[in-house]
Amino acid sequence: MAKDLRFRADGTLKIVQFTDPEFAAEDEAEAQMVEMMQRILAAEQPDLVVYTGDVICSAGHPDPAGAFRRACDVPERAQIPWAAVFGNHDAEGTITREQLHTLQLTYPYNYAMQDPPGVRGSGNYLRTVTGRDGHAAAALYFLDSGSYSPLEYGRMGFYDWIRRDQIDWYARESYRLTAANHGTPLPALAFFHIPLPEYNDVWDFNVCYGERSGPFSCAPWVNSGMFAAMVEQGDVMGTFAGHDHGHDYWGDWYGIRLCFGRTTRNAYLDRPFLPGARVIVLHEGERCFDTWVHLADGTVQREQARHEPEGRTPEIGAWGIHDQARKNLTKG
Repeated sequence: MAKDLRFRADGTLKIVQFTDPEFAAEDEAEAQMVEMMQRILAAEQPDLVVYTGDVICSAGHPDPAGAFRRACDVPERAQIPWAAVFGNHDAEGTITREQLHTLQLTYPYNYAMQDPPGVRGSGNYLRTVTGRDGHAAAALYFLDSGSYSPLEYGRMGFYDWIRRDQIDWYARESYRLTAANHGTPLPALAFFHIPLPEYNDVWDFNVCYGERSGPFSCAPWVNSGMFAAMVEQGDVMGTFAGHDHGHDYWGDWYGIRLCFGRTTRNAYLDRPFLPGARVIVLHEGERCFDTWVHLADGTVQREQARHEPEGRTPEIGAWGIHDQARKNLTKG
């Protein structure tokens, strides 16, 4: 089967983003989640499904590969092209992200690519979308945002970050596509699990739309420069993360729309929060996209609640978060 993503005859490409489904126990809750995912796919009829990490919850799981196969079966049975990147819960048990990436590549409808040599992580790849003229008209970047910080928790945070060699790989691919497009950057989207630090900035200092559960997003404390690279390259117009199950907001930050998916499983939340998916529609030849949230009860939220910027307080500011965390770690 030829694996070529193409814009439709009407110039659109639709993507459904599932995030944090955490396949694990083959129980009634998982069966209900799968049924919901199937309903969303049947209603939206996307051209591509993207899992943005924590596809499985592997810690202590006796058969993490089996759990991952159940996740793969959802788009496979619908015969919809799909791709996955990985999060912090995918490889906490007896399976590695390299093994998971190799496994996804064995499926006929999987559109992921082999990892580029010399680039950290597993699940770094690029897919282009062919336009009606037969040439690449858009780009989709997939990045491994890692899992946990390799540095001392009390010093430099808990979650990992996109590393320098990954950023360099992205920039090289972006330059290559821009050159092939006569010097004009291709409209692009980027998918990864752990949000960039700028996801906190956009909520605190710009208008956003959607929900945030808690005072901040669990981004890495190290800012490795991925956002700056995307601004410099001028191609990425939207990014899509998961990780924070109670967040589904988006906002524009220096010309890039930073978006959370809608969690596919309501885990770790102490309040009602309907799971679902984020839907994204690209338009050929345009530097724009539409996006909305499709919920488990069938509700489609095309307009999300507006949140006005409130700035930061010392307690929950970008560096205040870190300072408070350090204080908590030293208690007792």
